[in-house]
Amino acid sequence: MAGKSLRVAMAQVTNDADVDALFASAAARGADIVVFPEMFSNGYSRFDPEDEAARRAWIEAAVPIDCSYVERFRQAARSNGLAVVATFLECGDPKPFNSAVLIDSNGDVLLHQRKRHICFFDVPEEACAAGESSRVARLSTAAGEVAIGIMICMDREFPDVASDLVRDGAELILVPNSCPLVDDPAIGDVRVAGVRALAFQSVLGVAVANYPAPKDDGRSFAVDPLGKVLAMGGPQPELVIADFDLDRIKALQEQDWFRRVR
Repeated sequence: MAGKSLRVAMAQVTNDADVDALFASAAARGADIVVFPEMFSNGYSRFDPEDEAARRAWIEAAVPIDCSYVERFRQAARSNGLAVVATFLECGDPKPFNSAVLIDSNGDVLLHQRKRHICFFDVPEEACAAGESSRVARLSTAAGEVAIGIMICMDREFPDVASDLVRDGAELILVPNSCPLVDDPAIGDVRVAGVRALAFQSVLGVAVANYPAPKDDGRSFAVDPLGKVLAMGGPQPELVIADFDLDRIKALQEQDWFRRVR
């Protein structure tokens, strides 16, 4: 028998999308949480590494957490009665951060996460500083309370981040993303396989929100604690919906075998 269902909407859109309409659509479809792709404030824009003026302009576009951009998402969460993971390039000294916030349905920021594993091998992220820690926030939803952690894109590939979130009691990990998930010319769909393994090894649900093609390849997806793919989008812009059985997640985490894993 299915337990309490938590509905997550992965906003597979570019940053020129009508965010207000997207929130309204997510609410109409019964979503509890909306997750946006990585660094949505600038659409994960790139710059020529040889162009110092472009680099400075990119960095200067960073915003603080208490800015009108974040406030827009806080207001949308309040107005539509759902939670959201909003992402942005955050001001920092001497470098900005690749950041995300979890906002509850009252518009309150419950969790502020900075990406820990920066892509130093590539622009634009070589211009960013790395975050230092990860923690979980407990979010109240219509389906009940759920312990949520955030991994930003490449963070999902490193066991230290997963270990920190598991130790803090995570039941669901939300992943703002910007890279090919299925059609990578070098590694194919290995990132999907990695997320499925992450969910199984950590005994939790995972939802990944990616940019659509042609920026990335879409395919935003969600998996349950046994690694089963619950939903996956196509390459086009869309709102990808996944339902997580919270009672099942909690029950699996309480089983002796899984408790040893965790």
